[in-house]
Amino acid sequence: MTYLWPEMLALLVLVPVLVGAYVLLLRRKKKAALRYASLSLIKDALGAGQRFRRHLPPLLFLVALTLMLIAIARPVAVVTLPSQHETVILAMDVSGSMRATDVKPNRLVASQAAARAFVAEQPKTTRIGVVSFAATASVVQSPTHSREDILAAIDRFELQRGTAVGSGILVSLKMIFPDVEFDLRSYNPRGGTQRSAPLDPSRPADKPQPKPVPPGSYSSATIILLTDGQTTTGPDPIESARMAADRGVRVYTVGIGTTAGETIGSEGWSMRVRLDEESLKTIATLTHAEYFYAGTAPDLQKIYENLKTRIFFEQKESEITALFAAAAAVFAFLSVMLSMLWFGRIM
Repeated sequence: MTYLWPEMLALLVLVPVLVGAYVLLLRRKKKAALRYASLSLIKDALGAGQRFRRHLPPLLFLVALTLMLIAIARPVAVVTLPSQHETVILAMDVSGSMRATDVKPNRLVASQAAARAFVAEQPKTTRIGVVSFAATASVVQSPTHSREDILAAIDRFELQRGTAVGSGILVSLKMIFPDVEFDLRSYNPRGGTQRSAPLDPSRPADKPQPKPVPPGSYSSATIILLTDGQTTTGPDPIESARMAADRGVRVYTVGIGTTAGETIGSEGWSMRVRLDEESLKTIATLTHAEYFYAGTAPDLQKIYENLKTRIFFEQKESEITALFAAAAAVFAFLSVMLSMLWFGRIM
């Protein structure tokens, strides 16, 4: 715990001063009592319980004063608070490799089931959008509060060839910032970057770009990206992640399937698919989010449950002066009430 006004903690020196003054006051009262009766008779009359009662209200008042003095210093602590995310974008891989059955019944069906459960548990105030990506990315459902429309969009997924993780991130960003143009170089995993490719060619290329903000600082929206393969086409996913980081948007990544790779085939063709965990971890790290690996359908369900906590509750430094002030008020109230109840006066 830190303090915004640490110099005010010097006021805590009043606490031992008051304790000393209280002890002196008790001694004076004791000397006055000895003038009229023996000390042993007084102790016998009071009893242990009465002697404890006598000191409890002042003790509670001392605790209240200590808490109030700490509150004056304006304490700050890391606390878990509800976040203000108004929009969540689900960017989901629909490449042909999602037909693999290592995640039962297959990767696509398992991811759809987990996504539906995630959507059903979100606050009604949160808008959810859906992006699907294979060789290209497209908006399946614009951000909406309608859970029926979102679930219907998830059910409409159709498998396609290719995997463009970078496109999935960029289209998701475009849904969050529709007025911002995203220019990236087209990416070929074998040949590196090739040519400039604006996401929306109809917009002016010389439009000024917004200034970068700290990664993870944008609290109104977040992206959840699920994929089972490595990028084969489209923009560089790492550069796309940097664009998300520059706008403060967190990109939580979920890898599904096998990292060792698997060969799948259909209608006379076959291909080798492998999960590129390193890229997904890098995307999450750049955007101050997290990476999750799902090897089974139950794993995937748990990850989506965990994501709900990560997205809608976040730890941040916050001033907790009000908590100390409230606690001080409670202790002061108890001190006064017990004093009135037991002794008919305020201490």
